[in-house]
Amino acid sequence: MTKFFGNLHAVLAVGLVATVAMMLHWNGFVEVNVNSVVRWLHVFFGILWIGLLYYLNFVQVPTMPSVPAELKKGVTGYIAPKVFFFFRWAALLTVVTGLVVAYVGNYLHQAMAFQGTGQVTLIGVGMWLALIMAANVWFIIWPAQQKILGLVEATDEAKAKAAPRALIASRTNLLLSLPMLYAMASANLG
Repeated sequence: MTKFFGNLHAVLAVGLVATVAMMLHWNGFVEVNVNSVVRWLHVFFGILWIGLLYYLNFVQVPTMPSVPAELKKGVTGYIAPKVFFFFRWAALLTVVTGLVVAYVGNYLHQAMAFQGTGQVTLIGVGMWLALIMAANVWFIIWPAQQKILGLVEATDEAKAKAAPRALIASRTNLLLSLPMLYAMASANLG
């Protein structure tokens, strides 16, 4: 058992097989369609993205000032680059799968244009907030973190300027995540 649970890829593979088995058992082969699979992927990637956003804002960023200097490299050199890899790709995949769900559900245009029922407008608000948040991840947070973590060459001055920029974008995403999650959970366009 220790060997199995020590292998992240094996655990993910078995979890995926279990998910597909549940989809087939409860929905039947005919009912398992692109929308149900993509909707599940959307939820999975969204949990990964927002979970890492909350980890960064509630745990890593507030804890870093109290980490002894000789230990900071463990976080900045090993943990943070992995976190930001999954963080940025989860953001992108959450947005892409969400857009596919809305397209397959035939409400993408109405939601993005805030047209249609109140539920479609509500999901549209959530979609726009998620798009803003994903743009923050890819175009502000990630480029700043590359400098801060030393993944790209940057002067000390550039690193110092990047830190508040990354923090503001990250805290903006934290702020936006709350109404975004409300919109997504409450729209019920399933």
